[in-house]
Amino acid sequence: MPRRSLASLHHAFDEARFGAERTLNLRASLPSPYHATKRAEAWLRERQVAHAGEVLVITGRGNRSFENVSVVREAIVKLLASLRRRGVVERVIEHTPGSFVVVLAPVTALRDAPRRRREPAVPAPADPRELTGLGAETRALLRSLALRALEALGVGDPQPFLESEMLAQFASLAPSVPEGADREARLRAAIALAIEEYDDET
Repeated sequence: MPRRSLASLHHAFDEARFGAERTLNLRASLPSPYHATKRAEAWLRERQVAHAGEVLVITGRGNRSFENVSVVREAIVKLLASLRRRGVVERVIEHTPGSFVVVLAPVTALRDAPRRRREPAVPAPADPRELTGLGAETRALLRSLALRALEALGVGDPQPFLESEMLAQFASLAPSVPEGADREARLRAAIALAIEEYDDET
């Protein structure tokens, strides 16, 4: 069976098994690792209270990333381990190289979880001062694009290079976006397209 047909078949099985209410597709929304973990934790906690049982979390494979592990996938792996300790997740099963089946713990497990010192909050990453005139959504997309570009270059730890890469990506894309009232919306569309092109190569 052709690879594309096989992938379509797996996708159809996943839709039948989990449905939209029990699927979190992080790959489709192009988040940074910070925003991915925030969104995933809130969603998993809500699904736990809703007695969803098992859910599907899609992170993407990151085939062109350092050691073939995307930064979003790596961040979600760490989050799931933390949520197991805190009584939200019962167990995690790797479903595909880019997704996990997460079995949620019963709500009573929250009470029974061992008392631990509060885990330090992950600070929101700072954006370059030169980009403060852009909206938060635009800056978040630029950060995601910068991460993918650095992953494609094989950079093991992208954090030290993120600010300069965000500025470089902005300088590359901005001249192609015409002036006008909707210029930033068009810039976001251009950034999203560039991200999709990186993802299509994975």
